[in-house]
Amino acid sequence: MVWTAPPVERTVQLGDLGTVTERQMLEGWLNWHRETLLAKCAGLEPAALARTTVEPSDLTLLGLVRHMAEVERWWFRRSFAGEEIGDVFTSPSDGNEGLDEVHAADAERDFGLFRAEVIACDAAAAGHDLDETFVSSRGVSLSLRWVYVLMIQEYARHNGHADFLRERTDGTTGD
Repeated sequence: MVWTAPPVERTVQLGDLGTVTERQMLEGWLNWHRETLLAKCAGLEPAALARTTVEPSDLTLLGLVRHMAEVERWWFRRSFAGEEIGDVFTSPSDGNEGLDEVHAADAERDFGLFRAEVIACDAAAAGHDLDETFVSSRGVSLSLRWVYVLMIQEYARHNGHADFLRERTDGTTGD
């Protein structure tokens, strides 16, 4: 039996985020976007996840999953928490942050690494105030709040890409 990307059970309903604390709202929106990316992949076999479908772009759904694991690690764990860890899929010098070297045979592993990275990133931010700051690799002082907002926009941007990739793969649309 061929592995397929698992279905996503939504844990966040956007309507429930209207009157919560700022922290709950930021975490809720980030989780909703994480789930949206996985929902775009749900039910697809590895070959479909690794296929380019919107020429001339070489983006793939699996590449986006890998990229987001890499970006989460960079901002939450390496930058904010100061963890001295390597990359998930790439080296810092390649500039593509997981988008390249996508192989269908690694799809199940890559999804597992994404899920593990999300858990580790949530743990890195837990218990820290949104106003807590760190100095970025470019020497700029940034807050944890800034990281949440950045990650929400990064997912929103790439979920738009995922919309097109999924529709071109099998015609599926929707959030």
